[in-house]
Amino acid sequence: MAKQHTHKNQELEGKETVEVFQDLDQKALQTEKWIERNAKKIAIAFGLILAGILGYFLYQNFVEAPKNAEAAKSYLIAMKNLEQQKDKEALSGSAGKPGFLGIYNEYSHTQVGKLSAYNAASIKIKQGKYAEALGLLEKFDSKNDVLNAMKFGLMADCQANLNKGTEAMSLLDQAIGTTKDPYTQYYFTRKAGLLALALNKKGEAKKYFGTIAEKYADYDNGMSDAMIEMVKYY
Repeated sequence: MAKQHTHKNQELEGKETVEVFQDLDQKALQTEKWIERNAKKIAIAFGLILAGILGYFLYQNFVEAPKNAEAAKSYLIAMKNLEQQKDKEALSGSAGKPGFLGIYNEYSHTQVGKLSAYNAASIKIKQGKYAEALGLLEKFDSKNDVLNAMKFGLMADCQANLNKGTEAMSLLDQAIGTTKDPYTQYYFTRKAGLLALALNKKGEAKKYFGTIAEKYADYDNGMSDAMIEMVKYY
């Protein structure tokens, strides 16, 4: 009796297995037919994906890379002019190569282009064109926190020269907060303290020079001793 029951179970399991495979075969057949009907659409979709990948690869290697190389070459020439104090050539170009302004305009999306905006701004500041310098500095950004701090510092110089002391103080605070480099923090803290004194913001001056006394005495080498002593009485 037990053997007969076992045999029936085996038959039932066998039928179920056959039915499962028949069902899978049926679904596979349906899938194959769907693929046959939509083969053209699938081919187009895959083609578009591959074209996108290939296009990105070609752009990076045959468009973007040469642009970066050309931008770097022009940048080095402009830097050489800047080092030789040829500000006009460094800014506007020489020997058929663009200066910092031209490099930024042509390669603004590259790091070299953004750095060119920073250099162009520094020359504009020397020329007393503070509003133009501000516009260029707003276009600059970097993954380097010290460079970003320097950007905010230059922007503060522009605002101070435009008689916008409050804006300049705010930008110096940004410069201090942007970087983790202690010397850069000290440099802009001292600069902020001196500006606060010039603006007769005694409370602010006390804060900045107090910070120098507490955190940056090793960098200051006594340069701020007189101001540190003075602000104690504010």
